[in-house]
Amino acid sequence: MNSVLPTAQQPTLDQIAEWQAFIEAGQASVVDPAGLRVLEAAGLCLDLTGQMASPQLGEAGQALLAARDFDLYRDKLLSGQSINNTEDRAAWHTMLRAPAPVEAVAAERQRMNEFIRKADSERRWRNIIHIGIGGSDWGVRLTVGAFGYAGTWRRVRFAASIDGHAIEGALSGLNPHDTLIVLASKSFTTAETLQNGQRAIEWQRNAGVEDPYANLMVVTARPDLAKAWGAPESQIFRLWDWVGGRFSLWSSVGLTTALAVGSDVVAGMHAGAAAMDAHFASASFEKNAPIQMALAGIVNRNALGYASLNIAPYDFRLANLVPYLQQLEMESLGKSVDLDGDPVSVATGPAVWGMPGTDAQHTFFQWLHQSSDGAPVDFIVCQEAGHHWPEHHRSLLANCLAQREALLQGKSYEDALQECLAAGVPQEKAEWLAKHRVHPGGRPSNLIVLPKLTPYTLGALLALYEHKVFVQGVVWGINPFDQWGVEYGKVLAQGITEELSGAKAKDGGHDASTAYWVKRFSG
Repeated sequence: MNSVLPTAQQPTLDQIAEWQAFIEAGQASVVDPAGLRVLEAAGLCLDLTGQMASPQLGEAGQALLAARDFDLYRDKLLSGQSINNTEDRAAWHTMLRAPAPVEAVAAERQRMNEFIRKADSERRWRNIIHIGIGGSDWGVRLTVGAFGYAGTWRRVRFAASIDGHAIEGALSGLNPHDTLIVLASKSFTTAETLQNGQRAIEWQRNAGVEDPYANLMVVTARPDLAKAWGAPESQIFRLWDWVGGRFSLWSSVGLTTALAVGSDVVAGMHAGAAAMDAHFASASFEKNAPIQMALAGIVNRNALGYASLNIAPYDFRLANLVPYLQQLEMESLGKSVDLDGDPVSVATGPAVWGMPGTDAQHTFFQWLHQSSDGAPVDFIVCQEAGHHWPEHHRSLLANCLAQREALLQGKSYEDALQECLAAGVPQEKAEWLAKHRVHPGGRPSNLIVLPKLTPYTLGALLALYEHKVFVQGVVWGINPFDQWGVEYGKVLAQGITEELSGAKAKDGGHDASTAYWVKRFSG
C-alpha cells in the first residue's frame, strides 16, 4: 500500500482479510431506527442513524483503516508531504486555511486582503466577471450564492463554458469601464478560460477602455504564462502546484468571493475548515465525523451495491453545493487503478447527483423511495433560518425530517392496507392499492445539521466532505488528487479544434462517427 511504483504482485483489495471482514460485517448489519448515532464536529452535527451499524462493523472498520496505513496517509496529507503519487507532489490545501500558514501563503493572503480593502475604499468596480472552470468556478459560485443570494453592491457574473453564449451572457448589459475581470486558471493553459478571457479583454477595448489589463486580476500557478498573456505582475495572485484545482476555493481564487460578499466571509470559511481539519486530525475513530461518514459510504457502495449518492441540501442558498460536491467526489474517486497502477478489484466512487429540497421532492424523490435501486441520501439542513418567515422554515425542516424518516422506516403493506381501509376504500381495491403504497424503508442516509448557514459552518461542511473523500481514497487504494481522464479529453479536443479550423489536416485515426462529424462540422 505504501509503494508509489510497480512492485511485486500484491494482494488485491478484495483479497485482504480486513476488507473481507468489513464487507461481511456491513452486509450483516442493519439500519436501526432506534439506535441514535449523532456526532459533533467543528460546530456541525452528523446523524448516522440511517446507516448500517453494529459493533462488529465498527471493529472491522478500525481494523481496515489500520491495514490500509490510514494514519500514515493522513499525516502525509496534513503535513504537506508528497501524497499525489502520479504527479509527485503534495495535496496541501489544508495549509491554505491554517490559522498560522507558511510564509508564502500568509503573504499572498495579505496581498489579497490589501487589494480588497483598497478596491472597497474606492468603491471601484461595480461589476465582476469571474472567468474560470471546474475548481476555479464552482467554489466561487457556491460561496457567492450562499452569502450574496439576495444581491450585493457588486454584481457578479460567471463565464465557465467554452460555449460563446456563456461569455456573451456574462458581458451583456454591463459597463465595461466599471467591470473587473477575474481570470482563474491554475495552469493558465485552460482553453475555455483563456478564450473567454480574451473575449472579455476585447469587449473592454472595443468599448474604449484605454488599458483593459488594468481591469484584470489573474489567479494562477503559472505567473510567467500570465505575464506573457498580458497581465501585469502586480495583478497576479499566486497558486501553488500542491493546490489541486477542486481544492482551490481556499486560495486566492476566493478573490471574487471577497469582493462580492466580503473578506470576512473568506476568513470565516477558512476558520470553519481549519476547525474540521483539527477534528479530523485528532478525534477518536468512533467520534471522527469524516472517518465515520467515509466508512458508511464504503458500506453503501461495496457491501450494499449502491452506485450513486444523492445530495439533498434543504437550503435554497446551497443550490451550487451539488455540482461542487460532484466535482470533489467524482473527479477524486472516479478511478479504476490503484497507486501501483494495477486494476482496482472493487467498485470505487459512486455517481453524485441531486438538487435542493423541497424542489427535489417534486422531481426524483419518487425514485429514491420506491424504485428497485434507490440511493443513499445526504440530507443537509440549517437548524436556524437566515430569513424572517418562521413558518417557511418550520415547513422546510418538517419536509427534510419527513423524507428522511420515510426512507429510514418505510411503510409496510399492512400499514398501507389499513390506511386505504380507513379512507373508505373497498376491501378488494384496498388490497390492490396498498401494494402501490408500500415503502421498503431501510434506505441509508446521513443528516448533516448546521446551526445556521455562516461562513464558518459552510467551511466546516466543505472540509468534512474533503476529508471523507480522502479516507475513501485511502481505503480503495487510489489517488484522489489527479484527474487524467479529464486531461485526455482536453488533448483530443485540441487536435479536433485544429481540424475544424483547417489548421490541421483531417486525422484518419478517428473512429467512423467522429470522422464523419469532424468533416461535416468543418464544412
